[in-house]
Amino acid sequence: MPDLTEKDIRSLEQRLLGRREALRGIIHDALIETRREEYIGLAGQVHDSGDESIADMLLGIDLSQRERELTEMQDVEAALERIQGDVYGICTDCGDPIDRARIEVYPTAKRCIRCQTRHEAERRGGKDYTPSL
Repeated sequence: MPDLTEKDIRSLEQRLLGRREALRGIIHDALIETRREEYIGLAGQVHDSGDESIADMLLGIDLSQRERELTEMQDVEAALERIQGDVYGICTDCGDPIDRARIEVYPTAKRCIRCQTRHEAERRGGKDYTPSL
């Protein structure tokens, strides 16, 4: 484990558990509120293709937000699993400890800064400019 104490890990675990519960509530409420009939009603009220496009855009924005929440929920669950597996705070790519400041700001971090930078560059299809060791 990185320079995180057992107390640090338990504190971060409580933060993660709290965030998981908050996300569950947000997602649950959104599922109750967002029904297909509401979109159909909104789209049915439009009078031209421009209005219909706005309705489609509003639905897309809502779905994008739900997707972000679900992704965050998966990240929180994965971090909790790493705590249970005694590998929390260890980079999943290189095995080095993740900087304590990074973990405290971003408790779901699974990569060290170097590996995260490389990962993001690869996702963008760009080159990795990180110097090799």
